[in-house]
Amino acid sequence: MAVFPKSLVAVSAFWVVFFVSFALGQSSSAPTLSSSSSPSDAPGTISGTVVDQSGAVVAGAEVKLTYVDSKSNAQALSAISDKDGEFFFPRVDPGAFQLAITSTGFEAKAYSGTLRAAEVQTVPPIAMTVAEAHTEVQVGLSRVEVATEEIKEEEHQRVLGVIPNFYVSYVSNAAPLDAKQKFQLAFRSMLDPFNILIVGGSAGVEQAQNHFAQYGQGALGYGKRFGANYADIASGTLIGGAILPSLLKQDPRYFYKGTGTIPARASYAMASALICKGDNGRWQPNYSNVAGNLAAGGLSNLYYPEQDRNGAALTFENGAVAIAASAIQNLFQEFIVKKLTPKRKGQGGP
Repeated sequence: MAVFPKSLVAVSAFWVVFFVSFALGQSSSAPTLSSSSSPSDAPGTISGTVVDQSGAVVAGAEVKLTYVDSKSNAQALSAISDKDGEFFFPRVDPGAFQLAITSTGFEAKAYSGTLRAAEVQTVPPIAMTVAEAHTEVQVGLSRVEVATEEIKEEEHQRVLGVIPNFYVSYVSNAAPLDAKQKFQLAFRSMLDPFNILIVGGSAGVEQAQNHFAQYGQGALGYGKRFGANYADIASGTLIGGAILPSLLKQDPRYFYKGTGTIPARASYAMASALICKGDNGRWQPNYSNVAGNLAAGGLSNLYYPEQDRNGAALTFENGAVAIAASAIQNLFQEFIVKKLTPKRKGQGGP
């Protein structure tokens, strides 16, 4: 049996231990290398910068990220660009994604991309375009201007092309008149040649029949009769068609109905002698017409001969007669006059 020196045994033992340790180290490092590979669903990050057309950063822009996560659920995240125009979305599941960028004063911008597993993706700078300035100007007529145009149409309304029919509106939603327009319509009616001709004819008939004998005959008597007749028309038109409607904010016109059954239209026409539209568009008692007729009757006591003046009782009686006459006139307006008025505005019925 051979005997080895102790020094040789020690050296041999050292080399054995060294090679064994080296082999173990090599085998243990293999799993470490394999574990460094990333799984296919590892989340990544998305970042970027928002700039304007000149390349200057845009701070405060809202960036919305939408994507589908690993569980097939739609996700939406939002971020605001910082003072350097940068935004950042951590832990985003891989796959397709979309970015929507908005900022005050700029047009909206969109970006689409695809994120790989564990990728740190920086999207290209997103350049925002300054939004075009749009100025919207609405051109329209004021209420007064609309009413003025409607009055012009009404002033062309003549029955059989001759008899003035100014105080009828064939527009159901006609604009209300202001005080100036109410007086304008009243003076237009008072100064119409046809109305003046009627006054002159009435005065001639009265003179021929020697009505109001205290006026006498001749040119002076005719002038007094003409003046009294004209005063009746003028006072009734001014008080009932302009002064009271302006003070009470009521519309002096008759508003043609033209639709519905005959009884309904007849009821509406007769009731319009006692009710009217206010300037606010609501129906209300027609104080202007009622009080106007009474006031005109009272004023006539100032210029008719003493024996022909109306007392208080007769004034109220004449007022009632005038209201009834208004109701009858409205019936003619509703069923007959429109067909005989060639120039009129509005449709609304037969």
